[in-house]
Amino acid sequence: MPKIIPIRDLKNTSMISQMCHESDEPIFVTKNGYGDMVIMSMKIYEEKMFMSDVYRKLKAAEEQLTEGKTLNGDESLKSIKEKYNV
Repeated sequence: MPKIIPIRDLKNTSMISQMCHESDEPIFVTKNGYGDMVIMSMKIYEEKMFMSDVYRKLKAAEEQLTEGKTLNGDESLKSIKEKYNV
């Protein structure tokens, strides 16, 4: 379940840092009862960015499949072997 804290709690930086490192999810910060910011540890941020990149590449690959932009695996390997004399 996501953690939601009021913006005034950001004054206690060591507590916020500890919460970020203990949580596997972002922490939502509210201001006047409305969502204002999201904070997370660097580890979680890097994991989210990595997965975002994976999903973007998968989407591009699916679009290429739908458009028929595919290559024959055997022919591709043969041309790579010829190109690099393997």
